[in-house]
Amino acid sequence: MRIIAIMLVATITLILMWGVWRQPASLTPAPDLVLRAVERVATGEGPWLVGVQPWLDQTHYHSASALHHRLAAYLAEIADEIDANEGSVIVFPEHVGTWLVAAGAPRSAFTAETIAAAMTALVAANPLRFAAAWLGSSEDDRMAAAIFRMRADAMARDYQAVFSALAAEYRVTIAAGSIVLPEPRVENGVLLAGEGPLYNTAAVFHPDGSIDPQLVRKSHPIPGETPFTASWPAQNLPVFDTPSGRMAVLICADSWHPDLYDSVRALDAAIIAVPAFLQPSNVWDAPWGGYTTGWPDDADRNDAGRLTEGEAWQRYALAGRLRSGAAGFGMTAYLRGQLWDLGSDGTNIAIAGETVFVSDGLDGAALTLLPLHTAGD
Repeated sequence: MRIIAIMLVATITLILMWGVWRQPASLTPAPDLVLRAVERVATGEGPWLVGVQPWLDQTHYHSASALHHRLAAYLAEIADEIDANEGSVIVFPEHVGTWLVAAGAPRSAFTAETIAAAMTALVAANPLRFAAAWLGSSEDDRMAAAIFRMRADAMARDYQAVFSALAAEYRVTIAAGSIVLPEPRVENGVLLAGEGPLYNTAAVFHPDGSIDPQLVRKSHPIPGETPFTASWPAQNLPVFDTPSGRMAVLICADSWHPDLYDSVRALDAAIIAVPAFLQPSNVWDAPWGGYTTGWPDDADRNDAGRLTEGEAWQRYALAGRLRSGAAGFGMTAYLRGQLWDLGSDGTNIAIAGETVFVSDGLDGAALTLLPLHTAGD
């Protein structure tokens, strides 16, 4: 009996310890929002095109409400600066929704020093769900694919909850960065994950909080994405009707490729939003290594090593290609911060006609405000 009692106590103790370990992190609230810059690109009146360069770390992803709280602080700052009416468009960066994969994970996922360790903790907390997702995945990076698949339904729900609430509260159109989901679709106004390939996906939310039924999927995934995400035909790029005109969304590397601008011109878009995420840290002023997504015919291969990364963004991405007449206004917004060991770099770029504005390089949060009706229009 004594041995049975000892075993019973030990089992209960292990169950309690497992339960505590699995609980979502109880984290110290993130520091108050500190904006390094609020920049008005030109004189004029609203509506406005606004690039949000947030500063985020993994603590902002322990729940959907934590991310909403952080991002709402940026929109509150925008509202203090300008009259962001229903014609205004807010651009958030690439992968701002992707890290909702960690929402509800055990606290060890958020105290981990590396993304690999964090995802290991997430898997350990959900072994059966991960095993099922693993069996349903065949990508080269099967572990990453399985993690995103096992979390897909919750990620889609949280992503829509965050950005729908922000759009409705501030009565603006939001180009909601991007999120990795399997075969996503919008059905009866709800973002749903499917059973097919994973795509780096962007959604647009309207001023009433509704999600647009069309979704953007990245056409030119970078090498870090290709082991687990698929590419989408450039000719299938959608266009979104906003109160300030038709808008196209090009996800990061897609803004470097002329085939997407062919689609933009065919769609007669007036605005181009580019959600971006650039790694590693301190790469903006480093020599540019060249295209990693295939060289287009109009890009000079000799510029690899001759330009800096930042200069290449201005020559070959939105700032350089928008002059081809694809649209009148554009905004590239970068995800900044320290998400585990990923690092980040980049600085907002705004374009109005022939005018290009590049924010000062800042390791911090920034808002870039471009009037969609500039002085003299």
